[in-house]
Amino acid sequence: MQRLITRLVSRLLGPRRRRVRRADHGGVSVTVALLMIPVLGFAAVALDAAGLYATKAQLQNGADAAALAVAQNCARRACGTPAATAAGLASANMITGSANAAVSPAGLSPSTGQVTVTTSTTRTNLFAGVLGSRSTPVTARATARWGTPSGGTAVLPLTFSLCEWRAQTGLLFGLSASLGLPASTTAVTILFTKTSNTGCTGPSGNIVPGGFGWVDPNAGGCQAISVVAGVMSSSTGNSPPGSCSASAFAGFQNKTVLLPIFDSWSGTGNNATYRVYAYAAFTITGYYFAGQYGWNDPCSGNARCIRGYFTGMVSLDSSFTYSTSAPDLGAEVVVLTS
Repeated sequence: MQRLITRLVSRLLGPRRRRVRRADHGGVSVTVALLMIPVLGFAAVALDAAGLYATKAQLQNGADAAALAVAQNCARRACGTPAATAAGLASANMITGSANAAVSPAGLSPSTGQVTVTTSTTRTNLFAGVLGSRSTPVTARATARWGTPSGGTAVLPLTFSLCEWRAQTGLLFGLSASLGLPASTTAVTILFTKTSNTGCTGPSGNIVPGGFGWVDPNAGGCQAISVVAGVMSSSTGNSPPGSCSASAFAGFQNKTVLLPIFDSWSGTGNNATYRVYAYAAFTITGYYFAGQYGWNDPCSGNARCIRGYFTGMVSLDSSFTYSTSAPDLGAEVVVLTS
């Protein structure tokens, strides 16, 4: 009897249960459809935001590269075609798509001192378009400045006289905005003792009595900090300061370095000082300071010397500050400021 009742109940309720399950299926479908809107919204925010970030980074790389390139050209006294330079680098830094570039100020020249590059593009949104935002404009901006070195850390504790620079370059009063340093690579041997065979001998312009062109380096190192119109203390002796290793000099063989140029001096021996006039770029092609301090030895015996030539240089070295008023001896510093 109990089994019979169970079968009857099952037959009566079976169709109802199936109708409830079918109704549940319809409810789930409606819920999923409603939830798809916020799901797509989250996908738009996540994926499109990531895409915008990547595009922004590419535009910024292009703006930075363009600003530095234009600034370096202008620092070499030939701005060239800033718009074309900026456009090429802006597009070259885009992984996909292209970018536009605008350069300001208009009429850029070597004396302007700074340049700003703005890069831009329009990015097509992959998911946000479903919500009505089909594309997004993206921009980036970078500013670079340039000027003559006004202070910084020289990689070697060495200074030359203004007389020496003038004798080697053939220039008497520094450079003008339209005059570049002669491109001569004829090396000259500068003897630290008394003469460089350029007429800058002894205390008349080459070295102070008892000094050999060395200056006191930073504590524990082989570099020397100085500033235009400031003074540096002389390091006596015809050998490099004790904190300078042979490897420190070897690292700058056939390299161009920024060094301070002095125009006046005072005192003798340990009490001597040099007044910094400006900074010049010097390419090192040989030196001999005795013992292990020798390479392409330009002299020998008791003599001490360095060989090379003054040249033009555009430096990106952040260890140097720059100015538009410091004397110009052919060296320029370019800095990305924003």
